Parts: sequence; C-alpha cells; structure tokens
Amino acid sequence: MNNALNQLQPYPFEKLRALLGSVTPAADKRAIALSIGEPKHESPAFVAQALADNLQQMAVYPTTAGLPALRQAITRWCERRFSVPAGWLDADKHVLPVNGTREALFAFTQAVVNRAENGLVISPNPFYQIYEGAALLAGATPHYLPCLDSNGFNPDFDAVSAETWQRCQILFLCSPGNPTGALVPMQTLKKLIALADQYDFVIAADECYSELYFDEQSPPPGLLSACVELGRSDFKRCVVFHSLSKRSNLPGLRSGFVAGDAEIIKPFLLYRTYHGCAMPVQTQLASIAAWNDEEHVLANRDLYREKFDAVLKILAPVLDVQRPDGGFYLWAKVPGDDAEFTRDLFEAQHVTVVPGSYLSREVDGVNPGAGRVRMALVAPLAECVEAAERIRAFLQK
Repeated sequence: MNNALNQLQPYPFEKLRALLGSVTPAADKRAIALSIGEPKHESPAFVAQALADNLQQMAVYPTTAGLPALRQAITRWCERRFSVPAGWLDADKHVLPVNGTREALFAFTQAVVNRAENGLVISPNPFYQIYEGAALLAGATPHYLPCLDSNGFNPDFDAVSAETWQRCQILFLCSPGNPTGALVPMQTLKKLIALADQYDFVIAADECYSELYFDEQSPPPGLLSACVELGRSDFKRCVVFHSLSKRSNLPGLRSGFVAGDAEIIKPFLLYRTYHGCAMPVQTQLASIAAWNDEEHVLANRDLYREKFDAVLKILAPVLDVQRPDGGFYLWAKVPGDDAEFTRDLFEAQHVTVVPGSYLSREVDGVNPGAGRVRMALVAPLAECVEAAERIRAFLQK
C-alpha cells in the first residue's frame, strides 16, 4: 500500500460521528443537521429534463476533453461572470470539464506536484480537507496559513517567508472561503499573481461558492477577474475550479470545470486521459443547460439571503456571529471548547454543527478553528429558523 495513506487524518465527519456516538439527544426533538454542506434547495427541473432527454447517450464513451458545446458554454459563462474579454479563453485550450471540484482538486495536485523537489502545497487554515490529502498523496508537504478574525479570516500573505514561497508548488485559495465565507480581495489576488511569477508556483483557486453572495450589484471577484485587470490574457500560473453543486443545487450531477493557463491545462488533460474520469455525455448536455441559465441561480441566492436574515436575527443577540461575505456557512465563535459545545448542543437540542477545530490544523500551538463552529444553512428556511431558536435556547440556559 502507498505509505502516504498513513499520513491521512480522519475526515471531519468521522471525528464528528465519534464525538456524538455516545450521546443520546433529546427524544422530544427531531434531528436538524447544520453540519454537512450539501445543498438542499430544489434542483432545476430543466436540467433534470435535459438529463432525461439524453439518457440514450449512456451507450456512448465520453471523451476526457468533453463536448465542444460544453466547453463553449463554460467559456461564455466565464466571459459573462468575470468580464473576460471574448477570445481570451479558448474553449479548446483553456477549459476542461470535471466531475465536480473535489475530484478535480485532488487530480490536479497529483498532476502538478513535482515529486523530485521538496515542495510545499500551501492552503488556508481552516481548509477543505482535500487540499491536505491531495498534497500528501502527491508527495508534497502541506503548509497551512491561519485565517484569523484579525485579518478578515484571510491568510496574512505578507507574513509568508521568501523561503516558503520558494518551496511552494501550489497555492490553494478558497473564495468565498469554507468555512469562513471570507472573500480574497482583488488587490490580494493581484499580489499573489506577482508572487507566483516571482517564485514560479501555480495558484489553484477553488471558487465553488462564488455564486452564493448577498449584493447583486457586487459579485465577488475571482482569479480570472484579476487576470483581466492585469491584462494577463494567457492566465499564466492561474487555474480556477468551479462547480454546479452549490451554484445550481446539483451536487449529485458531479459536474464542474477547470479553466486557466493552457500550459497547465494541456498536461492536466493528459493526466486525466490516463486517470479515466471523463464526464458522461448525458451529464455534459445537462450541464450545458445549467451554465446557460442564470434565473435559477438568482432564485437560489434569494433563498439563502432569506435564511441568513432570519437566522442572524435570532442568533446575533446571543452569539458572536456575523454575516459572511459569501457561501452558505456561519462561522460562529462559541463559549468554551468547540467540541464540547457541539456535543452538548446535540445532546440538549438535537442540532448538529461541526467543531471548527475539526476543520483546521494546529500550527505552532494554535488551531485557528478552535472556539468556533461551522453551521451550514442548507436546510429549508423553517428548519434553519427552528435550529437557530434551539441554539438560542441552549445558549440562554
């Protein structure tokens, strides 16, 4: 067996099950889960119809590069969403469909890391666990940058040493962040691109929450936006990851894309050809329908706004919690130990949240997730409101 498997830590939900396994929740309360970030809003009917209309495509082997029509739909969406000038993104060179960002982030790391070097894969801390696991199984060393309240829950990139940047092979960004909901500002993105040029590393921007935000007049910038402002039409050292899971409430479709530097996309396509991860044709055709429509995405954001408004009205008076910049998580500061809070809340109120320390790593004696919990506002409005009321009652006791 690959000895790197021994370095993988238990997934946060395994730790959560162990924490709650010996606890018996209140029998008079139904379970409400604010733990797993799985969208629960209704999937668009027209996407389901496109999938059903093309089930005969199951008889066709899909190509790894995907249908030209899908790559074109993704390219047009990037142009609309991130103001990419027409012609900058070549659908044949800069875009690859993938089976969701989770699969793509892992595979991308295996393709990019040079095992012959003592390389680092740098990520925010707390972080999406795939960044760490992908780094370890690629033979790299994970390096964690704390995301603290004092810096707007973004890493302090100015505090990173030149030696660390010199060893960096991949810098993972997540904006809006999981679990913090923080956006990486445009000026920071530009600064990081300059650092990538100086130290020759790849920026991998996980933007799967980019379409969940609150101000319709100010969509969050992305790494492609920064490339546009810099006049960087080759997207050198820049790659973005997007998905239909959160944007379109289609987590089970397993559909997303990777776009950016053609000199990276080309060998990544070669890797994927061997990897055997082509998206089924019927899924590609359904994905085209999703990327071509924005009305359902607007409606989706409205539902999240309504939930954040209602839940924060209940919790803000009794808990240190603020509206995030984007995403569907609350990153709340809780009294005492976050794991104990999670266990006691589950026992008393049958509400499940995730301890922040389970989503982070301790570095130099500090775990930046300690004392916080993540709440995913994915359940229907009434359930989210009921959960908030139970949490308030728990805190008031």
